Amino acid sequence: MTPAENKQIVWVPVCCGRIMRYNIFKQPRGGVYGALVCTSCSKNIVLEQEPLFSLSDYGEGSILLSVVGSPKPPKSERPADVDIGIDEPTL
Repeated sequence: MTPAENKQIVWVPVCCGRIMRYNIFKQPRGGVYGALVCTSCSKNIVLEQEPLFSLSDYGEGSILLSVVGSPKPPKSERPADVDIGIDEPTL
């Protein structure tokens, strides 16, 4: 791996100290959507597809994230080194 590749990061969806599972579903009309699912508490987050050029509709300051998802994520516990407090400001 080159030094430039080592600096690249991705966001990993975590809930209840574990990486969330990612499932893809096909709709009857041909569309596709995905869902991040917590295997501990069953919380889920639905992700819908949109064309990349529509990102400008969300306004200045919107960002595109690279997210890693898998139907069989690692079962290891995530370290609790991120302290998310109630007074933590959003970006």
